[in-house]
Amino acid sequence: MKIGVFGGTFDPPHLGHLIVAEHVREWLGLEKVIFVPAVIPPHKRQRSDITPAGERLEMVRRAIAGNPSFDSSDIEIRRGGISFSVDTLKELRMHYPSDELHLLIGMDNVRDFKTWKDPEMIKRIAKVVVMTRPGTIPDPEIRVELTTMIVCEVPEIGISSNEIRELVRKGCSIRYLVPLSVVEYISEQMLYRG
Repeated sequence: MKIGVFGGTFDPPHLGHLIVAEHVREWLGLEKVIFVPAVIPPHKRQRSDITPAGERLEMVRRAIAGNPSFDSSDIEIRRGGISFSVDTLKELRMHYPSDELHLLIGMDNVRDFKTWKDPEMIKRIAKVVVMTRPGTIPDPEIRVELTTMIVCEVPEIGISSNEIRELVRKGCSIRYLVPLSVVEYISEQMLYRG
């Protein structure tokens, strides 16, 4: 089986996440895409306002409900601490020993990929799939790194979790930016109110 692994903060998960995951799933013929919310993303350690991981996992579960090809995992939440992709992939490899894993990352992550924890081990465990992002043009240094990865052109979607949190803080509508079930959860839990 070909499995996509889509990690991130998902604070909150939005329609852009779902659209690009479905696009990559279909383009690569993945049978499943697993959304993995990070507990403490290494690149966002300085952010003190990250929503608790359990609530982000619940939003992911609500967001992907209804798509039989999407799944979620609490693997990083159970492990705790800083969420390193290599550790997650090692653990997933134990659960899926004969399956083909694909790590989905954004083009904006390629520049720093060599600074990630054990990037060569990541490439041995999984194929790295780079999703192009709006406004990201690879420079020569990135182009070299991309030769060892799969590049997937995804639709340009101008939605960001930062923007959604800010809209909620201002009391504005986020309908049509996130699934309705996530809008309802944010409202019920009074998330992002500041």
